[in-house]
Amino acid sequence: MADEIFEGEFYTLTDEEGNESQFELIGSCELDGKTYMALVPVGEDEEYVILRSEIDENGEESLVTIDDDDEFDRVADIFDDELFSEVDYDAEG
Repeated sequence: MADEIFEGEFYTLTDEEGNESQFELIGSCELDGKTYMALVPVGEDEEYVILRSEIDENGEESLVTIDDDDEFDRVADIFDDELFSEVDYDAEG
């Protein structure tokens, strides 16, 4: 279950090549003692990304990609259920 759903919290993330991109946090959850965050790129029409929060040797928080497929699938299922369970696709607009 997602712990929180956020609105208006933004992060600037830097990729391996030094490129910076702005992301908006849309939710977070904890699983097996680890914190995961779902973020969407600002101004782009892409799906959200899921990153794991880690504390480095200096005590600084960093967000890292999830390399383990099983771990990623378990976390993605949580976010899919929580973030999109409120969407009623049968509702008439």
